Amino acid sequence: MPVELLGKSAEELRAFVASLGEPTYRGGQIYHALYAERRLDLAAMTNLPAALRARLAEEARVTLPRIVRRFTSVDGSVRYLFSIGGEDAKPAQIEAVFMPKEGRQTICISTQAGCAVDCHFCLTAQLGLIRNVSAGEIIGQVLVALEENREHLAPQTNVVLMGQGEPLLNYDATMAAVRILLDPKGLALSPRHVSLSTSGIVPGIERMGQEKIRPSLAISLNASSDEQRDALMPINRKYPLDVLLEACRRYPLRPREYFTIEYVLLGGVNDSPEDARRVVRLLAHIRAKVNLIPWNPGNLPYRAPEPERIEEFRTILIEKGVPAFTRYSRGQDVFAACGQLALIESASPLSAASVFLS
Repeated sequence: MPVELLGKSAEELRAFVASLGEPTYRGGQIYHALYAERRLDLAAMTNLPAALRARLAEEARVTLPRIVRRFTSVDGSVRYLFSIGGEDAKPAQIEAVFMPKEGRQTICISTQAGCAVDCHFCLTAQLGLIRNVSAGEIIGQVLVALEENREHLAPQTNVVLMGQGEPLLNYDATMAAVRILLDPKGLALSPRHVSLSTSGIVPGIERMGQEKIRPSLAISLNASSDEQRDALMPINRKYPLDVLLEACRRYPLRPREYFTIEYVLLGGVNDSPEDARRVVRLLAHIRAKVNLIPWNPGNLPYRAPEPERIEEFRTILIEKGVPAFTRYSRGQDVFAACGQLALIESASPLSAASVFLS
């Protein structure tokens, strides 16, 4: 069976070409062609001799996620429904979102097909965990999105590992992909422009803190007490707030680096002034900024908060010295917003008038 090249590190590619009897530097050339030049067809890797390209065509492959459908939002965001797997991997579907904005584009990618964490306000949780996504399948989502939009790319690319799945429950594949994203000889993204969001998997947070190459870290908090978080995010019963926040305090942040604390505001559930004051106390001695995310509609028993409630919450945080921003999700009209990625194969019934633009 042909060897999959996508997702392999430079060292792994050098070992592969050595197994073919080729000089190891050819592995570095393949790495450069794949990631720096984004040449995803073996025949197009003209930095390799024709004889080696012919051999690779027989003994190797580059398998990209296959686009099942594209859903384009009124705000220009595109939700991609991908098919992955086959041959030597379980077939599955995942999603990524491409969000263009002046001066940059942001690509939200999945690290698992489905999710096992079961946050009750998230549509993705309804899928359960289908399977982990390989490093090549993670990288492939970025490559496809960039290729699809090659003619209109802005100078800066951001990647957020905030699509389907819990990245720290697929740690090895996720970090293998991140190393390629951040490698100056790979996709060459800045660590400041790559962010990983976790529901609070404490062993993964501790492990990630020891990585020499790592993305920025976002913590999905979404509650101001253990009782509240237990009800919204069952993972809290395993890693309660005191354990999670102590792991954050011990985390070796780089100079000028902050945690991003994500807080999904659920109308009448976790959006009171008392909640805001409790969040301030929870974040004491943690270098963090808070992104307040009004809940995005879905077939779940929640509602978005009132605008006045959002502003009151944000003001309390700011007055107490906690940087806070309201983040309205893009792509709501095509189920591309935070918490909406559930493999829905139709456009949302939401009217365009209800779409929030960031």
